[in-house]
Amino acid sequence: MKREPQVLLTAQGATTPARMPPALGALLLALAAVLTLHHATLLSMLHIWWRSPTFAHGFLILPVSAWLAWRRRAALRHLAEADQAARPSGAGLLLLAALGAAWLLAELAHVQVMQQLLVVTMLPACVLAVLGWRALALLAFPLAYLFLCVPFGAVLITPLIDFTAGFTVTALQWSGVPVYREGSYFSLPSGNWSVVEACSGLRYLIASLALGVLFAHLHFQHAGKRAAIVAAALLLPILANGVRAYLIVMLGHYSDMRVAVGVDHLIYGWLFFGLVALLLFLASRRWRAAPGPVCPLSVAPAAGLPRASKANTLAALLCLPLCALWPALAQAIEQEQQAGFTTTLPALQVRQISGWQRVPPQSWAWRAPLAGAPRELIASQAGEDGAVQLQLAWYRRQARASELLSHLDQPYGPHSLLLDSRTRRVALPAGSLQVRESLLARPSHRLLVWRFYRQSGVTTANGALVKLLLARGKLLHSRQDGTLIIVSAPYEELGAPPRALLQAYLRAALPSIEQAIEEMPHD
Repeated sequence: MKREPQVLLTAQGATTPARMPPALGALLLALAAVLTLHHATLLSMLHIWWRSPTFAHGFLILPVSAWLAWRRRAALRHLAEADQAARPSGAGLLLLAALGAAWLLAELAHVQVMQQLLVVTMLPACVLAVLGWRALALLAFPLAYLFLCVPFGAVLITPLIDFTAGFTVTALQWSGVPVYREGSYFSLPSGNWSVVEACSGLRYLIASLALGVLFAHLHFQHAGKRAAIVAAALLLPILANGVRAYLIVMLGHYSDMRVAVGVDHLIYGWLFFGLVALLLFLASRRWRAAPGPVCPLSVAPAAGLPRASKANTLAALLCLPLCALWPALAQAIEQEQQAGFTTTLPALQVRQISGWQRVPPQSWAWRAPLAGAPRELIASQAGEDGAVQLQLAWYRRQARASELLSHLDQPYGPHSLLLDSRTRRVALPAGSLQVRESLLARPSHRLLVWRFYRQSGVTTANGALVKLLLARGKLLHSRQDGTLIIVSAPYEELGAPPRALLQAYLRAALPSIEQAIEEMPHD
């Protein structure tokens, strides 16, 4: 028996074969170019999803976004088949070019999260370039939801830790439990506690945001109600994490540190978060007004092949070189840089500093973990008011596994607990200098640590400026060397951090340190 071809009903009631419109084929070509030519960036996202439980939700974002786009397939088909409805936009091509140039800078500066954000942004840029503004509006939410698969949010860890520690300590005080706090570390009569990265609540916050945004989109039409649900999905997990931390500390306190002091407190945390999320969604159902079915756009189909399909195909073909240019440039620049470096390097040495004497390594000496294998100098020096340790790490060439700014699993070492971290302005003869200050708890003492950088001849504690200077050096074939500068000094647990001591040392030593760095080969 002869099989009849499948037919679809168009917006005007006519029947057409169920084939893909050429405009949609052109869009798929452009999207495939982005995914293929930037596969390394996409694989870096996949690696983070697999490695970090905080961002494992990324595995779900992709199929959810695909399903959301699939729900709009009829309207998208009608749009693509309509004559002059899916008109390519030159603004999309310009945006794609700008995103590619920004991606190149992020690649040269090794800013991975920025690369990932830019590649995801290239997808809606391709939709705009190939199908135009109406298609972009039609697919706005599925494309926007894709941004939640980017592993971002690490910058929120420190403020979340501070809030959770402050909330917990305040709640303990209201409960009549004596507590002493130092940064994210606090002590009770029954034992010691600290709020670490895993307890910051970031994973609860990101998971709640992903669920809340999807729930608001699917079940609410009014913009105000959607905004209220998203706001609740952001605020509630932060407050709930504070309550969770307080309850866990109370369980440990009243059980003489036998309950909720190991991995079980993480399990309690997820159970508590699940309960809070369930209550949020149940409470919001009273506002629920489910959206109606997705209706196709009111457009008339073209007779035969749409005249715009040729323009759609041309726009897709123009997307190909705009996607391919920037990875090729990045590879060429990196290969050229590798060929120009010297192989022999002198030792990193700092001349004698007036008023300070070199002394043997102190019992409290601490070495910051480093990425890669830079030229390193560690020196202990004593002045009238005490001893200071200087650590320099000079990188001739910075790569992803060997650079100034690198994420380490234990940035302060296995036996150091971060109590507090903030930026501080230090008055020096040449002007004020911003440093990153950290207070560390060591097994036998506390440690005050100041760190900053000298990148391409510029002294700064601004990580973004370090990355920009590195990218500029690679683009202009100029200096790329960078140095991590750390000074540290000990203090007693109940004493004041010796900031005046470190300031006095930098006032005397910074010119000699900068001179020593300038004497290293810059290639």
